[in-house]
Amino acid sequence: MKNSNIAIASAISGLIALGAFTATPAAAAEKEKCYGVAKAGKNDCATKSSSCAGTSKMDHQKDAFVVVPKGLCDKLAGGSTEG
Repeated sequence: MKNSNIAIASAISGLIALGAFTATPAAAAEKEKCYGVAKAGKNDCATKSSSCAGTSKMDHQKDAFVVVPKGLCDKLAGGSTEG
């Protein structure tokens, strides 16, 4: 009985994990990079002058971005979808 419970739990876990991977592209399609609005040290990824997330040196650094819901960046002061 224990082996069948483990097998069922493993199968369910696998299906849940598979669902998470297939949902990711759809969620990413609803997001966009917004340049020029990140606070110092709060950028989401590397910039031309820093090697990883969280390393921007100043507020509103032009090449630093944060990921926001699609359409929001144009509404933010100083926000641009082009870096």
